[in-house]
Amino acid sequence: MTLQVSCLSFRQPYAGLILNGVKTVETRWRPVLSALENSTLAIHVAQKEWEGEEWRGMLTDVWRMNSTQIEYILESGERFGRGVVAGLVDVGVTWQCSGSEDALTELERAAVLTGLAEKHLTRLSNPRWLDQPLYARGHKDIWNVEIPVELLPSSSTQSNTHW
Repeated sequence: MTLQVSCLSFRQPYAGLILNGVKTVETRWRPVLSALENSTLAIHVAQKEWEGEEWRGMLTDVWRMNSTQIEYILESGERFGRGVVAGLVDVGVTWQCSGSEDALTELERAAVLTGLAEKHLTRLSNPRWLDQPLYARGHKDIWNVEIPVELLPSSSTQSNTHW
C-alpha cells in the first residue's frame, strides 16, 4: 500500500532545516505551494547544495546557534543522504510579502533568509522524517510521489527537538 502526496525538491541545508523544524516559512518567487494549502507535502532532498551561505549567518546571528549546534542540525539534515524523499510537512497559507510587514524580522527568522520583499511565503508546520528514505529523482516543480506506508513516520520515531 502507498500514499500519494505532492512533493517538492529542496536543496540542503534547507531540506534538513524544514524537517528539523527550524525553517517554518518557505519562500519562492512564484506561489508554488498556494494550491497545497491544508495538505501534506513530501520533502525531497536535492542532490545539489544551496549556493550561498546566508543561512549560516541567520543561524548564528538570528537563531543564536553556536558552531556545535549548527553542525548538529546540518548532520541531522543529511541523515538519509541526497536524492531521497526524506519527510513530510503540512502546508499552510501562502501570501506575497510586501517587505513592510510589522513582523518582517520574525518572518526572516522563520524563513532562515533575508530579502523577502515580493516573494511568496508559505507557512510550514508539523515536520516529520520518514522512517526510511525513499530514493527518487527530483523534479523542477511540484510532482507526485507514492510513499509506501511502511516508510511513513510513526509517532515513536519523531524527535521532539525544538529550536
